[in-house]
Amino acid sequence: DDLDAALDPHGLKFAPDPASSNRATVGGGIGNNSTGAHSVRYGITDAYTEELTVVLADGSLIRTREVVLDSSEWDEIVGKDDREADLYRTVRGLVEDNAEEIESRYPKLKRSVSGYNLHKVVYDTDGTPEGSRGAGETGGDGERAINLSKLFVGAEGTLGVVVEAELSLVTRPEETALACYCFRDLVSAMEAVPPALDLDASAVELMDDEVFRLARESSQYAAYAEPIPEDCAAALMLEFDDEVHDDLAAAVDGATERFVDGGEAYHVVEAHAPEDQNRLWKLRKAAIPLLMSLEGDPKPYPFIEDASVPPEELAEYVTEFEGVLDDHGTSAAYFAHAGAGTLHIRPILNLKEGDGIETMRSITDAVTDLVLDHGGSFSGEHGDGLARTEFNPKMYGPELWDAFRELKTAFDPDWLMNPGKVVFRDDEAAGPDGRGARPDMRDHLRYGADYASLESTTTLDFSEEGGFSHLVELCNGCGTCRQTGGDVMCPTYRASSEELLTTRGRANLLRAAITGDLPEDELYTERFQHDVLDLCVGCKGCQSDCPTGVDLAKLKAEAKHRYHEREGASLRSRLFADVDRLAKWGSRLAPVANAATDLPGAR
Repeated sequence: DDLDAALDPHGLKFAPDPASSNRATVGGGIGNNSTGAHSVRYGITDAYTEELTVVLADGSLIRTREVVLDSSEWDEIVGKDDREADLYRTVRGLVEDNAEEIESRYPKLKRSVSGYNLHKVVYDTDGTPEGSRGAGETGGDGERAINLSKLFVGAEGTLGVVVEAELSLVTRPEETALACYCFRDLVSAMEAVPPALDLDASAVELMDDEVFRLARESSQYAAYAEPIPEDCAAALMLEFDDEVHDDLAAAVDGATERFVDGGEAYHVVEAHAPEDQNRLWKLRKAAIPLLMSLEGDPKPYPFIEDASVPPEELAEYVTEFEGVLDDHGTSAAYFAHAGAGTLHIRPILNLKEGDGIETMRSITDAVTDLVLDHGGSFSGEHGDGLARTEFNPKMYGPELWDAFRELKTAFDPDWLMNPGKVVFRDDEAAGPDGRGARPDMRDHLRYGADYASLESTTTLDFSEEGGFSHLVELCNGCGTCRQTGGDVMCPTYRASSEELLTTRGRANLLRAAITGDLPEDELYTERFQHDVLDLCVGCKGCQSDCPTGVDLAKLKAEAKHRYHEREGASLRSRLFADVDRLAKWGSRLAPVANAATDLPGAR
């Protein structure tokens, strides 16, 4: 958001717009090839990354840019005896040697960010669309070029550390219009996606009834959900902009005629004024944190949440997905980027129980098979990480998997850079320290079957929050408390830019203290009290601004009370506790105090 605010006076913007834009960074977007609601119009981050400066594992620097193959520049690069030359030769060789596998294995989607971008690193300069011919083939009027920047985008820091980037920008539409179409069932909404794309919408987003229900129960988002009928099972939100449509009102009217008058939608919410559009976008962007505010231990978890399939396959895919959920005795919440075929589907599971963890693994096995059957990608936005890397061999097959490992070794011979993400080594190759070994999505969970918190008797009443520990656990790590452009939360972070002083930072440390991840007495140390709690000003901005309603001020009050009971209150704390009595004496002594300020040196 800060970047776009700086570009706005010039009529420009950086095209990828993740829902977390008010706290997301450009570097993070490069790391996992981010995008957002407008990917149907603009694509994803790799399309806008022109040049990078990267620190490799050995500390050397390379500057990646477009290099025409077999040009004088190419000959100059590969003619040297250094790391850069080796990398260019290796990448070109891997692409050309695996051209057929690249053509057949990589999904033909706007959003596919699993694995490494071998299908995009070599291309024609005439702008020939990706996937129109095999990697390594020639043809067209352009020249064949290589740009290692495309390889680092989405590599999740496994090939090097990006320290500088040159990005391309797009013009910002002057006007937009939104239309939110309400359907009585999810599948009907999915069947409407391909026709929506035919209308040249710049965004086609989905929200389901669970998102609307939770929004209505949230003090921050209830007003935004008011226009949505309570019997709406799913809604498609279409945006039109004036760079594509000369008459925005006519574009909305045409969509309404298609979906309400002649389709399965039964209601439309139109938003033409910017403030009305902002309300609908805020509702859509709050979907993830709202869902994580679901009461109780079962939560909608994101382990297969951003698989992507061709939009024309969505209705059948969702129907079969629901069959998988039925087989496992659970349900899910649905939202996000329907127009690009990327649905954030979050099955509701209790990952504090062993059975829930095994169900997660079983659902993932079944859904990854389903995604492949529909020509999709396991990740269309959020990358591989610890959750999906183990399934990449299934998606890409043995030949490309070997190419991935060869690529990783070329850039990072000792597998030092973020090992175990995107690609992994066999156990024997990982060595005794296990660096780069196969990850298991059941490991390194925030909770897990062994998770336990200490729910002691509290002085304040936490019954409405489900207990002290449950209020702490409401923090899902979404990072809304790191925003700096609006609302109240979190003033101490805005002043310091320190993660520790965000609502998330404090909640994470409180959770660590009550679960035994920190030493038993850490909560009662001066360090914890001062560094974690004292600088919270108790404004309660988090209670209203945090989408899950983490009330850090209340948590702090209880934690400070426990500390005072055990260690005693300081003189400062006792004086402030009795501030009313002190104020009375201050009023009585006001003439003396005011006169004292006139004494030399008093000021």
